[in-house]
Amino acid sequence: MEVIAYDSSAWSLLPPAIAIVLAVLTRKVLISLGVGILVGAMMLCGFSPAATLVYLAGTILSLVWEDGGVNTWNVFIILFLILLGIMTRAIALSGGSRAFGEWAMKRVASRRGARLLTAFLGVFIFIDDYFNSLAVGSISRPVTDRHRVSRAKLAYILDSTAAPVCVISPVSSWGAYIIALIGGVLTAHAFVVPHTPLGTFMSMIPMNYYAIFAIGLVFFTAWTGRAFGPMKVHEERALGGMLYDPERLPIAGNIEAVEDHGKGSVQDLIQPILVLIVATTAAMIWTGAQELGEEPFSLLGAFENTDVAKALVYGGLAGLGVTFGRMLMAGHAAKTYVSSILDGTRAMLPAIWILLFAWTIIIVIKGIQTGTYLAGMIDGTIPLALIPVLIFLISGIMAFATGTSWGTFGIMLPIAGDIAARVAPELLLPVLAAVLAGAVLGDHCSPISDTTILSSTGASCHHMDHVLTQLPYALFAAALAAIAYLVLGLTGSVWAGFAAGGVLFVLAALVVIKKNLGAMTEY
Repeated sequence: MEVIAYDSSAWSLLPPAIAIVLAVLTRKVLISLGVGILVGAMMLCGFSPAATLVYLAGTILSLVWEDGGVNTWNVFIILFLILLGIMTRAIALSGGSRAFGEWAMKRVASRRGARLLTAFLGVFIFIDDYFNSLAVGSISRPVTDRHRVSRAKLAYILDSTAAPVCVISPVSSWGAYIIALIGGVLTAHAFVVPHTPLGTFMSMIPMNYYAIFAIGLVFFTAWTGRAFGPMKVHEERALGGMLYDPERLPIAGNIEAVEDHGKGSVQDLIQPILVLIVATTAAMIWTGAQELGEEPFSLLGAFENTDVAKALVYGGLAGLGVTFGRMLMAGHAAKTYVSSILDGTRAMLPAIWILLFAWTIIIVIKGIQTGTYLAGMIDGTIPLALIPVLIFLISGIMAFATGTSWGTFGIMLPIAGDIAARVAPELLLPVLAAVLAGAVLGDHCSPISDTTILSSTGASCHHMDHVLTQLPYALFAAALAAIAYLVLGLTGSVWAGFAAGGVLFVLAALVVIKKNLGAMTEY
């Protein structure tokens, strides 16, 4: 079926704009995404009702069946969510969550400790952002709930450590993907750089200003307990024992406190989670090694070729197997297993529906070529000093509008490399780093981003509550990064840009502390 292209028109921005604005105004994510999908499909099909229905049917089918076979990425991600929901419910019913919460209360003695534990785990588990958000959420939620940390704050810590850490870690699914793209850019333009693609990636880490400032802001807020904007409302309410707004249901991934059988131990939570982490990491390496074929094995090569979705399912099955095994040894009744499967699956359904709608609108946005239009806004006539900050901002807008940081990488890294090749080869690494930083920024702010959706799921937080409470923090880190890229462009010094953003960060922190802004009660 022939579709209409809008790559040279601002009309290509309409579907994502409608979805995002409606989501913010109504806080009804599925309806908002549905309207955006419908508008985009109609535009692609020349507003023909019959053609629109055919297009939508084909697009929806492609989520699970594509090119004559199963769309394994989407199906495996959904399966992993279901496995994690069942596993989380089973751990709760067996008493593992209660036991871990009681154990942690004796060792993590404050809200600050609960927040810092989550932040450190978010940095430590860096192999994949999906896995980070869901696994760290499962580990930390019993602790943060007991210390009355709001689900919105938990979701913020998960989201703002997941992608920012993965984007600067070479041994991660993100790092491997980015390194492969960088290698293509260097080859395409015959750049002579003193490093391999891996070395180039490592050199770019200090230039990824947004990721660094976002991580720094997480630890600042975790240590001080400061809360700003809508987040402060959630934190104040959590002090009274209300971790989320009970009127905003259903909540994706929500596993409420349940009456267990009093047989649980800390190991009922620790062992399945550890097996989940180890098995997923091993599966990522194994699936990547399989793809290498006859090529010499390397850890980076394995991560570059890994099948993340398949590895998550393998890890989820291993973790669930250990969970059920421990329940069997404890002598739990058959109804406990049935309840775990049914209730755990039911808890994940809101997240699955949102993901399906988000994937659909991403396909529509790709067809309408929103990313191509945004990328075309850079025409090579802008002053050289402004190139890094403009590429950072446009990458952020693109990721925000399209809901995909990886898609933004794929479009913008070659464009940034082409710009540097033509007008300023010395800016190659800064502009590539600006793309990475902007993509993570847009990913953090976008309600249609799958990473943002899964962070809400990992925290059992209403999705739009997470988006709106994280936004002020993301925009503050973005402002620091924009100033840093502007200074970098003006001076040509990476460290001057870093120093400019860092000094402003410290000054802002001192003002917040001195004036007691956003102060929350600690206990």
